[in-house]
Amino acid sequence: MNKIILSIFIVSALLSSSVKADEVLTWEDCAQEALQKHPELIVATEKVAEAKANKNISKSSMLPQIDAGLSGKRTQTSSKNTAGEYVEKYNNTFAYSISAQQLVFDGFKTSSDVSSALKTLQAEGYNYLLTSSDIRLSLRSAFVELLRAQELVPLTEDIEKRRKQNYELVKLRYEAGREHKGSLLTAKADLANAEFEVDQAIRNITLAQRELSKELGFAELRSVSVKDEFELSDDYRDNPSLEELADTTPFLRQLIAKKEVARFDLNSKKADFLPKVYLNVSAGRTNDDWPPKHDEWSAGFSVSLPLFEGGSRVSEVSKAKSQLRQAEATERSGRDSVLVTLEETWKDLQDAIDYVSVQKQFLEAAKERAKITRAQYETGLTSFDDWIVIEDNLVTAEKAYLNAQANMLISESYWIQAIGGTLEYENKK
Repeated sequence: MNKIILSIFIVSALLSSSVKADEVLTWEDCAQEALQKHPELIVATEKVAEAKANKNISKSSMLPQIDAGLSGKRTQTSSKNTAGEYVEKYNNTFAYSISAQQLVFDGFKTSSDVSSALKTLQAEGYNYLLTSSDIRLSLRSAFVELLRAQELVPLTEDIEKRRKQNYELVKLRYEAGREHKGSLLTAKADLANAEFEVDQAIRNITLAQRELSKELGFAELRSVSVKDEFELSDDYRDNPSLEELADTTPFLRQLIAKKEVARFDLNSKKADFLPKVYLNVSAGRTNDDWPPKHDEWSAGFSVSLPLFEGGSRVSEVSKAKSQLRQAEATERSGRDSVLVTLEETWKDLQDAIDYVSVQKQFLEAAKERAKITRAQYETGLTSFDDWIVIEDNLVTAEKAYLNAQANMLISESYWIQAIGGTLEYENKK
């Protein structure tokens, strides 16, 4: 008896270790995973860091530039003495110094470069938000597709069960001589198709898991399942101000920042026509012996002004003006595109919400008709052809309702992406 109990325990342990339960993720879990691991978001983060470093580099030109120097030199000279002999003489020179240079005036070129770098940093910040928004859209779509695939499995299993019951009913009537062979074969084909759709739905889960794993930034396929409801907030019934929303989208703000970058770049190019003034100060010691003992210092200023460079400065200004005009036109075009996108995605969201309600009514009607028609077929009050059409309509209505619910959630994700919602969006609700 003890050996039997031990064997049962070992077999149970092996079975439990070979079956790994799916990891259940909520939408908030997925958003947090993507925030930490998605490679495109990491790239966008590093671009912000790079732009911040460039801003600091530009700003450093406005601060004093301080250098320190140390030198030592030994020279040898040969000369004839009074006796006509060559005499070698050695001289040592040692020196150390510290010097500083401060920019006084450069036609506001450096300040324009700093402002341009600051606007570039802002543009990269908005680019990060755009990247996060795009990732959210892809992640949410993959999340909903896995949710749809999960819900489709029990739905197809119920359809298979009903098709099997239908086949058994038709078979009994066929064997009793009250149904012809064509009806039996049709019922059998419907059952085979239902069995195929169950297998297909199970395979779709693996594909949906693969897509979600990619969007989560996982290096390999993870056997996960998701948990959510096919519901939306009632707030989506309140019409928003699209013009106000357009002005707050990261896309439009990025275009505005790029326009300002072009404006400051133009100011920087114009400043090249003005003189550059620097203050220079240095102090140190020099001597033939170490350590040097003789003090040396100097103070002064320098002014430089390029007179002729082959027309490159004029061309640089023309180029900067063209870039500014392009940025201004791109901003205007971008705002128009944002407004159209907001209008379209809002309309699609409202359509999707209403369509779910319509499909729910169709499903309720199809269930009632199927219930009544099945009872009529069992008692011989309706034909197989009429009954099977009602059954097919029920199957279609069940799938259409599930698809309408999933498409509603995806339409919501497109709307959130249009208004600039990022992976952090759920934390801001």
